[in-house]
Amino acid sequence: QVQLVESGGGSVQAGGSLRLSCAASGYTSSRYCLAWFRPAPGKEREGVASIYTGTIGITYYADSVKGRFTISRDNAKNTVYLQMNSLKPEDTAMYYCAAQIPYSGSCASIATRVYTYWGQGTQVTVSS
Repeated sequence: QVQLVESGGGSVQAGGSLRLSCAASGYTSSRYCLAWFRPAPGKEREGVASIYTGTIGITYYADSVKGRFTISRDNAKNTVYLQMNSLKPEDTAMYYCAAQIPYSGSCASIATRVYTYWGQGTQVTVSS
């Protein structure tokens, strides 16, 4: 059973930074996608960023976070991170980690329908 546990959320002022962590366990594959999502007004969860856990950690980002957020991974720790800088009040949300297992062949589509396993979420609150 795949398990994903998020941590690192909290409250910061606009312009501040936070780093989220997602620890994954319970699988044997070394190649899959991990991604971060957050709720979006009027639609399903918005894909924020994704990363491939294979040899080359290819990353993808939503336009709304490009240049501010960075996704990375530590395969030895089975952990993915989301470094969030220059935070804005509109970044306030519950952030969820998700895994695409089995790997579909690409992590470019950061859409809920292609992600199989989900964590419980960690809250990020940005005040103005």
